[in-house]
Amino acid sequence: MRDYDEVTAFLGKWGPFQRLIFFLLSASIIPNGFNGMSVVFLAGTPEHRCRVPDTANLSSAWRNHSVPVRLQDGREVLQSCRRYRLEKIVNFSALGLEPGRDVDLEQLEQEGCLDGWEFSQDIYLSTIVTEWSLVCEEDWKTPLTTSLFFVGVLLGSFVSGQLSDRFGRKTILFATMAVQTGFSFLQIFSINWEMFTVLFVIVGMGQISNYVVAFILGTEILGKSVRIIFSTLGVCTFFAVGYMLLPLFAYFIRDWRMLLLALTVPGVLCVPLWWFIPESPRWLISQRRFEEAEDIIQKAAKINNITAPVVVFDPMEQQEQLPLKQQKVFILDLFRTWNIATITIMSLLLWMLTSVGYFALSLNTPNLHGDPYLNCFFSALIEVPAYIAAWLLLRTLPRRYVIAGVLFFGGSVLLLIQLVPAGAYNRVLPYILMGSLTVLIGIITLFFPESFGRTLPETLEQMQKVKGFRYGKKTKGSIEKEENPKVIITSF
Repeated sequence: MRDYDEVTAFLGKWGPFQRLIFFLLSASIIPNGFNGMSVVFLAGTPEHRCRVPDTANLSSAWRNHSVPVRLQDGREVLQSCRRYRLEKIVNFSALGLEPGRDVDLEQLEQEGCLDGWEFSQDIYLSTIVTEWSLVCEEDWKTPLTTSLFFVGVLLGSFVSGQLSDRFGRKTILFATMAVQTGFSFLQIFSINWEMFTVLFVIVGMGQISNYVVAFILGTEILGKSVRIIFSTLGVCTFFAVGYMLLPLFAYFIRDWRMLLLALTVPGVLCVPLWWFIPESPRWLISQRRFEEAEDIIQKAAKINNITAPVVVFDPMEQQEQLPLKQQKVFILDLFRTWNIATITIMSLLLWMLTSVGYFALSLNTPNLHGDPYLNCFFSALIEVPAYIAAWLLLRTLPRRYVIAGVLFFGGSVLLLIQLVPAGAYNRVLPYILMGSLTVLIGIITLFFPESFGRTLPETLEQMQKVKGFRYGKKTKGSIEKEENPKVIITSF
């Protein structure tokens, strides 16, 4: 049986059909940029102080001095979680005593914010923090919300591949898009923090599943010459576009429920894509659904204004090449041999530690000095030239050296943040940690086998032969076969 790319070579490399698939699948990733970073604004914590009820008959002087002050970055700011004991200052106010002159404030007893908090509306009109007072003793709930979202991402990573292997790429792509959009919409009606967080976990499951399946579908449909640009300038750049649009939405819509409603609209607009994005012909062939695969290729030829062969996929030829029973692959198979287990563990570390650095920096933008909306926008904008650089480097240089070099550079920058003058944002410990982890994974990357210009393994049996820094021999035509799997196995 001839190779799939060889069979479909008559379609060309970059015709109207390929451009349509490229841009539509990439566009389906835009909502992922919203949902992946929306917690930055949905759970933003504005400045706050203890509320002093209007029923307390206080003079203006005592009302202004009812909250203790503390030093922060060389300036005095109001305490967020303490106030002077209200009973005492009411009595002092009734007696006509003045704070600071007649009463030493440092000698007054303090108490918690028994009447709630007053939140500044300079940046946010409302967030889940102001909605359910997730501050002081309850401030642990906000980072837990973010963490549980990524628990959903972890769960989605485990199930999305297996589901797409079982039910098809297209079906699971749109199902997970519906999950992401639908449960984001349901979050608008959350009545408490617990409900919001549980729904957010499910949104995380849909978010990563949509991303992964769109990536797989694109690489299986598009030809080998387009796959690198799709996986960098396509999927990744459109994620950054969604990320860039997020602070623009948030700037003009500062109520968290209305913002969440606005962020669900692009997901609804993706519904018509069902009639334009086909199923993966590779997956259909693996399921022995040859007529459906044939129909998709014939339609692609028609869109490209190309005359296709009468028969593209010969059922008899395909049946002879396909095994009688599909091999079932499970996650434990990734640890079947020492070679596979080593590469699996290194890959897990690479993705995990890279993600820690990426999301820690991205989610930290509101804590930096300056406008949080501009910080978030520039954080997203800088990704675009980075993806362009990655595309150019991956086309010309060995991959492991490119990845290791970038990780070394990024980790070094994070480590050097501690040298920033103290007048700027100087909480350096998280950056030291992220920088050290990034440099560490850069070193580990050097132990990966090189893939540039070499034929990639397509089965677990072929993976067992992978050893040391490189595998296989660079032969004539290897570059053409690079990243050219017959069917991408995602169930593990």
